[in-house]
Amino acid sequence: MTAPETAAMALQDHAALWSARHIGASEVVDCACDALIAGLDTPGLRILAACTRAEADYDVHDLLPAALDELGLVFHPAGSRAGQEAAARALARRMLAGTLTPAEFAFRIHQRFGHDLLLTARLAELDDEYAILEDGDTTVEQVDAEVTAEARRLARHPLIGAAPTDAPS
Repeated sequence: MTAPETAAMALQDHAALWSARHIGASEVVDCACDALIAGLDTPGLRILAACTRAEADYDVHDLLPAALDELGLVFHPAGSRAGQEAAARALARRMLAGTLTPAEFAFRIHQRFGHDLLLTARLAELDDEYAILEDGDTTVEQVDAEVTAEARRLARHPLIGAAPTDAPS
């Protein structure tokens, strides 16, 4: 994958995580700066990258959708099922990159979506399993392996233009 493609994926993930309130606006601005350095360049991306930390909380809301659109990326509105699924997939990629442990990943998914989002229902169940490990025959390593397999499943899904799913794929 080329640097611009990687930067586009990162920006798409940051947008999903910001829209789902997993990260702050300044992280989106930082990612926009990284995208410019990687070779992506549109007027909207330049304006987004130029935001100061003080401006980010106020301006990202208006600037991000246009910047994504110029790049052919998708902005998912806060609270939408597509946005929730995109955020879950972005968190899965973070876990696979080593930013989150399997237990942290399962906990965040469970905390944010509970058992209600069908795409991540198994992860919520696995988070419950972490809590009862001492009462059963399952080990942390076994649950970690299952969480990692779920993260890989989520991360394989297409990033751009993805429609929401009703069941795990």
